[in-house]
Amino acid sequence: MSDHATRRRDVVVARPMRAILVLAAFLVFLAGLQLTVFTSRTDEWFSWTIDVPMTAVFLGAAYWSSAVLEVAGARSAGWGRARLTVWTVLVFTTLTLVVTLVHLDKFHLGADQPTGARLITWGWIAIYAGVPVAMVVALVLQRRVTTPAPDVVRLPLPVGLRWLLVGLAVVLVVTGVALLLAPEQAAEVWAWPLTPLTARAVGAWLVGLGWAAAHARLIDDVDQVRPLGWTGAAFVVLEGVALARHGDALDWSSWQALAYAAGLVWIGAVAAWILLLRAGGAAERGSSR
Repeated sequence: MSDHATRRRDVVVARPMRAILVLAAFLVFLAGLQLTVFTSRTDEWFSWTIDVPMTAVFLGAAYWSSAVLEVAGARSAGWGRARLTVWTVLVFTTLTLVVTLVHLDKFHLGADQPTGARLITWGWIAIYAGVPVAMVVALVLQRRVTTPAPDVVRLPLPVGLRWLLVGLAVVLVVTGVALLLAPEQAAEVWAWPLTPLTARAVGAWLVGLGWAAAHARLIDDVDQVRPLGWTGAAFVVLEGVALARHGDALDWSSWQALAYAAGLVWIGAVAAWILLLRAGGAAERGSSR
């Protein structure tokens, strides 16, 4: 066993928590499907109208990548790995509920809206009002779980990766908070045009991702941060596809577009490093006595 490796005891993930994560993964998959497939028809197939296609596909890619995070959390053998998923989802859904309530007048609730769009909108409100409450209840139940999960060897993250996570968390959270609190001003430094509502929707995602990066640094465990690696990889690939579809919305001679591309590279580097660490962690576990 490595000089820096230690045994880590854990408990299993409570069944209600697994069920919530599976349901959440299914719901965000549907949201991503609406935004990715019906990009130009959000007036009919989404909770509010998104006029800039790049915004729709960005959010759709974010939803699909979060499904990866939630499936990884639901499949976790122990709570240690699942908790990164749970707290990230709780932060994001709470922020999105606040954004929804602030901009409720922009949502498809009026009698003049298509019936399908109104049903989708009421479903959106029910989900974002219910999921945070359900997750808090599940967290209370999780604290009562005493059934042990299989022991694994805890391996700290490399120093360089820790710093990359800290820097990424700061950049994402600061940018996200700016978009949430001052959407019109902060939108000026974004890579493509945003309305106050879409700026805040993007901001909620950035804060959620930043929270996950910060949480990963605090956990400092190769095995437990693995869900972030898969999620980050999915996010970068899907956002790359989004750029291939609607990247003409960005002015590639501007610093904002270059900063956005650099952000994706940063996330991709962190994700790749996390995933490449698996072999070392597996070897340590296999060599333990």
